[in-house]
Amino acid sequence: MQQHPHTSRRRTGRLAGLTAALAAVVGLSTLTGPGAHAADNPYERGPAPTESSIEALRGPYAVSQTSVSRLAVTGFGGGTIYYPTTTADGTFGAIAVSPGYTALESSISWLGPRLASQGFVVFTIDTNTTLDQPDSRGDQLLAALDYLTQRSSVRNRVDSSRLGVMGHSMGGGGSLEAAKDRPSLQAAIPLTPWNLDKTWPEVRTPTLIFGADGDTIAPVSSHAEPFYSNLPSSLDRAYLELNNATHFTPNSSNTTIAKYSISWLKRFIDNDTRYEQFLCPLPRPSLTIEESRGNCPHTS
Repeated sequence: MQQHPHTSRRRTGRLAGLTAALAAVVGLSTLTGPGAHAADNPYERGPAPTESSIEALRGPYAVSQTSVSRLAVTGFGGGTIYYPTTTADGTFGAIAVSPGYTALESSISWLGPRLASQGFVVFTIDTNTTLDQPDSRGDQLLAALDYLTQRSSVRNRVDSSRLGVMGHSMGGGGSLEAAKDRPSLQAAIPLTPWNLDKTWPEVRTPTLIFGADGDTIAPVSSHAEPFYSNLPSSLDRAYLELNNATHFTPNSSNTTIAKYSISWLKRFIDNDTRYEQFLCPLPRPSLTIEESRGNCPHTS
């Protein structure tokens, strides 16, 4: 039986409309689903961040840890690796963290699970001796990253192209040394850093420096501030001076340090621009922040 031309056109129209509606639904789910950002940025890990999620004691990832004996490594003093337990999200960026002068790994160990639970592999290390100077600590941070990516039991969980360094005091000075020596590093975070070298024109790694207003061991006027000022002006860089803080504030759990460190590491190791909102505009002075400096928006 021959269909009426108007009936045929109506059915064709309904089919076209249904197809368009389905396409719209599929497109919408693609834009809002868990893999949406991953399609644009393969390094993105975890849900969209909020102020509370980056201030939390633990992020979205369950974390395991493994100890590394100093007898099993060369070039540094062993340490502890913290890593997300899941393998469903692929590999993760990684960070090595050094303690300061006369200090042990335990002084910076709080950063291990706090950062790892946000989607990083974190190696908090001991140094060869507690008296090692910043240049030696820089070499040791790089040796730790090399061990992590090449020999460690979790090497298959790490993306060796997305690495960063952190350190406290002389370890903070060491993180600048490591960034100078290895420009491929994606992020550096010196915490109340100490170093006799005040100028860092060679650094090509996005760097966030924390100072402390009450630091009498590495006063910001002769350490953190000139370090920041003497990084290349074209570099993505930031300076946060902690309010009512001392040289040793980074040695215990600190929400301000964690919040901005997580944001910096996510932004530059994972290229995750969802975290730019916490870095730019620069944070204003508050009960925990004395002052901030930086170049916003970031370009890396």
